[in-house]
Amino acid sequence: MNDIEKRLSEPYELKPGDIEYYQENGFIKLKHVLDQETLDYFNDEITKVVHEKNPLIKKPMEERSTFEKAFIQIGNLFNSNEIIKKLVLSKRLGKIAADLMQVEGVRLYHDQALYKEPTGKTSNITPWHADQYYWPLDTDNTITAWIPLQETTQNMGPLAFSKKSQKYDFGRNMEISDESEARIQQKLADANLELVDSGFDAGEISFHGGWTFHRAGPNTSDKVRAVMTIIYMEDGVKVSEFQREAHYADRDAFLPGLEPGDVAATDLNPLIYKR
Repeated sequence: MNDIEKRLSEPYELKPGDIEYYQENGFIKLKHVLDQETLDYFNDEITKVVHEKNPLIKKPMEERSTFEKAFIQIGNLFNSNEIIKKLVLSKRLGKIAADLMQVEGVRLYHDQALYKEPTGKTSNITPWHADQYYWPLDTDNTITAWIPLQETTQNMGPLAFSKKSQKYDFGRNMEISDESEARIQQKLADANLELVDSGFDAGEISFHGGWTFHRAGPNTSDKVRAVMTIIYMEDGVKVSEFQREAHYADRDAFLPGLEPGDVAATDLNPLIYKR
């Protein structure tokens, strides 16, 4: 076990009040979760894979949909890359996810690299949305680790959260789109919910629940915003009824062969942490 693997197996100590903050607000930002050596190690490897697999590299920005403009998205990296697998299956991160959700164990739902290209324009926002719109899971016990692979300043489009928005059910039937940006933003404003949209220091990671509304501004810097995400679900949850096309697509990609009522556990959903 090298030094990076050792650090990824060591527990991160949450501060008093962190769990309560997450439970109340639907997200939390935690500093110093990863050190610079670890960030650089995974940034190099994940960036290499994203460049190899990028389906949008030859598609001009003006020809892309709103979703495609938001970010380059590459999933299931852990399943084909032994280096990235070390980060995705890290017990250090998995324990944080289990602690924040207050569950006994967590499995991987899936991983995704989300790279936001620098455009110098305001067109590549990530519109307001809640992730769980896409997920056929019969639970609210889901959480995403959003891991910037470098310091992410305000002009790079850091993830922004609406505090306590997981307690509201408006907008839960909307995919990422121009319409979701406009309609959900208005609903959040009407509810007078606080926006948290500060940048991320190097090594700072956020965790947000599946129904927490979030967005990201445009990347108007001269650097790519490199981010890795890990989506966790409580161990033992079941597949829900398929209510939209996105549910079938996610089932096929991340829960292959499963039907509603089945336990969400395939070879693509390893157990990451158990108390």
